[in-house]
Amino acid sequence: MYFKKIAIAIVLIGLAGAGIFSYYIYSVMLVPNTNFNSKEAYIFIASNASFSDVKADLEPLLKDIESFEVLASQKKYINNIKAGRFLISKGMTNNDIINSIRSRNLPIKIAFNNQHSLADLANRISAQIEANSTDLIAAFSDSGFLESNGFTNDNALAMYLPNSYEFFWNTSAITFRSRMLKEYNRFWNDKRLNRAKSIDLSPLEVMSLAAIVHEESKQASEQDRIAGVYLNRLKDGWPLQADPTLKFAAYQLPSYRNKIIKRVLNIHKSIVSPYNTYMYKGLPPGLISMPDLSAVEAVLNYETHSYYYFAANPEKPGFHRFAKTLRGHNTNAKAYQSYLNRKGIKK
Repeated sequence: MYFKKIAIAIVLIGLAGAGIFSYYIYSVMLVPNTNFNSKEAYIFIASNASFSDVKADLEPLLKDIESFEVLASQKKYINNIKAGRFLISKGMTNNDIINSIRSRNLPIKIAFNNQHSLADLANRISAQIEANSTDLIAAFSDSGFLESNGFTNDNALAMYLPNSYEFFWNTSAITFRSRMLKEYNRFWNDKRLNRAKSIDLSPLEVMSLAAIVHEESKQASEQDRIAGVYLNRLKDGWPLQADPTLKFAAYQLPSYRNKIIKRVLNIHKSIVSPYNTYMYKGLPPGLISMPDLSAVEAVLNYETHSYYYFAANPEKPGFHRFAKTLRGHNTNAKAYQSYLNRKGIKK
């Protein structure tokens, strides 16, 4: 009887211990541990993050950070941190959270357009992925990479086609650059290459002209006509005389830093720069900005016509009037100059 009581006691103690252990496991692993009202929250874990960094990011989102740490230690997550962007859903348990941040790196969509330099692009991209602007501009400007892929510092911006793309947040500067080169090469398929060849332009020259067209007009409906004007001038050996290139040349000078040119004047035409298309014939050595893809297509599929001139249309802002003769152009230009005078725009 005595031994029987001891056996029963041992069994009861074991059951109690098992119950306590089971409750502990349940509370650590299976009890919801989120502490936010929205349906979802995201955590961004850097490539060099420590477990302390992860805890600091998670703490505002969790009810009990200590129970999370206990389970993270048991599941060996503490020494196996993964970088990326991870989803924490309302009602997740510690086990769910660890499974998410350990193996479910979620991609993000990034977008860019209308960047005027590699530095502008680097700042834009660094706001969307982990890579910082310093690393990005270094990757964009790397002379070895540019030379091996047929680019220069002047035309390197051509490689970055404005669009939206899917990346992992923890993408490095080199990985981003490699993806953009792949997208550029994919864009320049045989059809577009043949079309560029038919108008006697290289892909980089198409991009350079497209940048000018895009700066002249953001209206896709008239970009092919503007492209046709410039191609008429190129074919006949005329200078392009593109006002956006004068602005670009001026903005490279210290005296125009942090200024906005609203009206192109004769003084701008005297700036000595390879980008001054009033002074030098042909295309400039590189891009003056990042063209929209609509402008690239406009150059490749330009409108065939006999126009050699165009001027902004004061009666339809954002659009232009076209002329076949200098006399007709002077009439259009005079109307626009009068409009600027009425608006008080002097420079």
